[in-house]
Amino acid sequence: MKETASERGFVALNHLFVALMLIVVLYPLIYIVSASISDPAFVKTGQMWLWPMGLTMEGYELVLKNADIWLGYRNTIFYTLAGTAINLIVTLPCAYALSRPFIKGRGIVMAMIVFTMLFNGGLIPTFLLVKSLGMVNTVWAMLLPSAAAAWNIIVSRTFFQMNVPRELEEAAEMDGCSPIRIFIRIVVPLSMPIIAVMGLFYGVSHWNQFFNALIYLSDHQLFPLQLFLREILVESQMNSTMDSGSILEAAEQARIAEIIKYAVMIVSMLPLLIAYPFLQRFFLKGVMIGSLKG
Repeated sequence: MKETASERGFVALNHLFVALMLIVVLYPLIYIVSASISDPAFVKTGQMWLWPMGLTMEGYELVLKNADIWLGYRNTIFYTLAGTAINLIVTLPCAYALSRPFIKGRGIVMAMIVFTMLFNGGLIPTFLLVKSLGMVNTVWAMLLPSAAAAWNIIVSRTFFQMNVPRELEEAAEMDGCSPIRIFIRIVVPLSMPIIAVMGLFYGVSHWNQFFNALIYLSDHQLFPLQLFLREILVESQMNSTMDSGSILEAAEQARIAEIIKYAVMIVSMLPLLIAYPFLQRFFLKGVMIGSLKG
């Protein structure tokens, strides 16, 4: 079917809009990558605005030779894997129970969950609660306070309502299956898409988590990667602003602070950048699930 002139113009405008959005999204990433391997002199003067100039890997060498970086990677990987497992164990059974119409009081429970999305006790009461439970300066402070997210429970509940037929459960009940066995043997195998989506959402959140560590942790051996990178960045900036023995030393400290800044950004987000292309379809699926009326 031949397109009219107005239809061709509309398609061209769509392509132009998408191209502009692609530039807006990609330019900051390309700039950070280029700045991390460019001479800071070109970056600070604005001569480097897209492609690298004065190639150097000094920033990465300074960051990666720091032993705390590898300790932070180890801790963050542990927090991400263990935290995501706890999140799934809490979120999925809760969402499944709330999706079943025969559960009494589920409306009240859902109202309480939604209420937590609008109001919370605040930072000080939360800290006092975590402290009273003896979790301050332990790995549990990074895992349990964020064991479930209200929005993820709502999204998972929507999935169970629309994709797990009640007839399958009734057939299993007639065969003598208990509710727990029905959930493990029937519901979970049918729910791999939402499990993957929730795992990704929670995993990204744990990987980028630093605020809980900043509040609850004082032992460097427990610090996640993001907190170590923050310390390196703050320390380098402080050194660059302190009085030095000479102008040359001050200039060198400023140059090191500038080159470390961009290398730190890349080190922190590189694993997610590598994983995202392989997991993109799950993110898209999660957006579609969340858009359905529950």
